[in-house]
Amino acid sequence: MYINFWYPMATSEEITSYEPARITVLGLKFVAFRDKEGEARVLSDTCIHRGGALGKGWVRDGCAVCPYHGWEFDGSGKCVEIPTVAKKNIPARAKVDSYPVQEKYGIVFAFLGDLPEEERPPLVEISEWEQEGWRANRLFVFEVNAFYERSIENGLDPSHNQFVHPAQGSPEMNPDLKRKPLEMGELPWGSKFIVEFANKKTGTEALNEEATTGVAEVFAGSGHIGPNQMITWIQFSEDNKFHQYFIEQPIDESHTRIFFHNMRTFLMESENDDRLRKVNLVVAKEDIAILEELDPVRTPGSATREVLVPSDNAIVAYRQHLDEWEAKGWRIDMDTLRANRGNIAYAIPCPARRTEKNWVLDPVPLLPPAAPALKEAKRA
Repeated sequence: MYINFWYPMATSEEITSYEPARITVLGLKFVAFRDKEGEARVLSDTCIHRGGALGKGWVRDGCAVCPYHGWEFDGSGKCVEIPTVAKKNIPARAKVDSYPVQEKYGIVFAFLGDLPEEERPPLVEISEWEQEGWRANRLFVFEVNAFYERSIENGLDPSHNQFVHPAQGSPEMNPDLKRKPLEMGELPWGSKFIVEFANKKTGTEALNEEATTGVAEVFAGSGHIGPNQMITWIQFSEDNKFHQYFIEQPIDESHTRIFFHNMRTFLMESENDDRLRKVNLVVAKEDIAILEELDPVRTPGSATREVLVPSDNAIVAYRQHLDEWEAKGWRIDMDTLRANRGNIAYAIPCPARRTEKNWVLDPVPLLPPAAPALKEAKRA
């Protein structure tokens, strides 16, 4: 798992100005709430007084209040009220990490890292959002008992559809593609591919239980931005397209929460939303049934522990990016984090740590930067 990327924290409706939301991401706890102006704020969850859980407290005047001794922290992470201390005497060290936030597409995102704004990897852009000719289904959020990298790799795998997705017509890759490596393209902080499928159901027929059989050419592909943001493109025809966005929240090493937006150019009437939602749910359940039984749960640390073939090129490209981010020193040392749990409260360093001193919580342990070619560590 990696710092210095954008992660979905909660839906917009889940973040309020009267009750804090306690959220676990990357194996660490955060608190989210709205300030006086209604802006979403995300802080590290641990009160630096005596270890109280801010997410178990309440929100007062736009601040998170610790339920243990009533210390109040504003959206910047500064302690602004200690009931037993005069305001002028509040220690400078009385602060917790506060993270940059963007609220888009009905989702509250936080940048969990310390990079300055100009150096941050991008948040995925849903370019079709509110664009004429496109309709968005209601945001779909679900949890999977699986590691997020495994989930992303599943979405980047064109060869599994034939066997896992009868609900989609068991689309089979063009036979020519089986004889050559999957051709990859580039995305900012990621990669992508587009391939041709033969599908027994087409366009609106693919969504109709009474569809007649027949074969149609379908173009589809996927790409990722960063370790946890994935886009899938499906084109039945020039006028019939799906663009799907899966933005994943790694809760911990074996649980993932997925935020899913489905954009479409056909069946535009609102009465089709529930129908499409049900179809998407059936497809998701087909994937989940596989993902929750994978062994090992987490991605193997070495390609020698799997047998990869040319159709796995998208997975290879994804893992190469992960290696690059580990080489930057962004990968969390989960072994150390687990070993010290209960003894040390960690926080992902926020951007303010680059300019301010006197932080109380230890920065989350990171693996030392290593050349990707030499990487042989466990993935986590």
